[in-house]
Amino acid sequence: MSTENKYKEDQLMKDEFEGTYEKVIDSFDGMDLPKDLLRGVYSYGFEKPSAIQQRAITPLAKGYDIIAQAQSGTGKTATFTIGILSQINTSIFKCQALIIAPTRELAIQIQKVVVSLGEYLKIKCYACIGGTKVSDDVQSLQSGVHVVVGTPGRVHEMLSRGVITRESIRIFVLDEADEMLSRGFKDQIYEIFRLLPEKIQVGLFSATMTEETLGITTKFMNTPVKILVKKDELTLEGIRQFYVNVGSEQGKFDVLTDLYETLSITQSVIFCNTRRKVDWLTNKLTEQQFTVSSTHGDQKDREGILSSFRSGITRVLITTDLLARGIDVQQVSLVINYDIPGNLENYIHRIGRSGRFGRKGVAINFITNNEQDKIQELSTHYNTFIQEMPSNISDFL
Repeated sequence: MSTENKYKEDQLMKDEFEGTYEKVIDSFDGMDLPKDLLRGVYSYGFEKPSAIQQRAITPLAKGYDIIAQAQSGTGKTATFTIGILSQINTSIFKCQALIIAPTRELAIQIQKVVVSLGEYLKIKCYACIGGTKVSDDVQSLQSGVHVVVGTPGRVHEMLSRGVITRESIRIFVLDEADEMLSRGFKDQIYEIFRLLPEKIQVGLFSATMTEETLGITTKFMNTPVKILVKKDELTLEGIRQFYVNVGSEQGKFDVLTDLYETLSITQSVIFCNTRRKVDWLTNKLTEQQFTVSSTHGDQKDREGILSSFRSGITRVLITTDLLARGIDVQQVSLVINYDIPGNLENYIHRIGRSGRFGRKGVAINFITNNEQDKIQELSTHYNTFIQEMPSNISDFL
């Protein structure tokens, strides 16, 4: 790359971020990481750090509190994982880092990344999640782990009972921090904080960061480094966004069945706003001999269904916003919003299932006659262009 092009790229990346930490390190070799961690990074398949990795790994590794916001699919999980693993003393088999995620699936996914990147460090990482036997957690945690990833309820229980040794914890990371500090989880997160050592390093990571979340952080963070994507840069580059006015609610189903052949060319995720709608749509498509799978918060075998989807056994997955945050299925290149999300912030999380880490993707939004203003609202909020779906939509996939 010429010096001029390199300068342009650095400026482009710099323009995408604002905050209190300006240093950019554009290679993993330049980050002063432990040798065995570096081996894990390269064997995982990383070659060059993404924009958020160039900015956030080093301050995290140096022990700074950090608030980091970057687009879905840009390597946030690896960012905090590498920052954490650079600080682990592998000779001490006690929990030194605690990572909290909003769903079991995301916690399991993070655990897999920690284990993979920490392969040569021989990191022991345990997923402490609901829906499993408490006795299994107790046994696994007492046998000794370096990192615990979990959901708030089960982690709080293990901390309260002293099964997770709180005195040894040095780093606390919240993934999808804006959701974790929203009403649903906020009280649990506060309770967890009360059980942690007073001088603990805190990292907050999310694709969106509300003013409310940033306000709350002042209560438990110590002069955090802030790496925030400017709001008008939040739209996911490489994802073509379309809408189709289906007229009535029934029109959504008709358009979806017309699109089905296009959907099954690649792997697709269809989002509905309620669990009931997911079940209804799954049954209706199955009745008409369309092959689909579905998952939502009420199901017992969510991980099994997701595994089938990841491995390509099923190609069309219908789900709620449960899946919108953080679940990385590399092959997804089409997302359909059967229902427009009720929460504007969830739109970016949903369409971020496609176009992961620089790949191209397509998002199609179904709207009824009285929802045209919602497209305008999304376009304004994300400073983006959502165009009417062309007849040759398969050409974009």
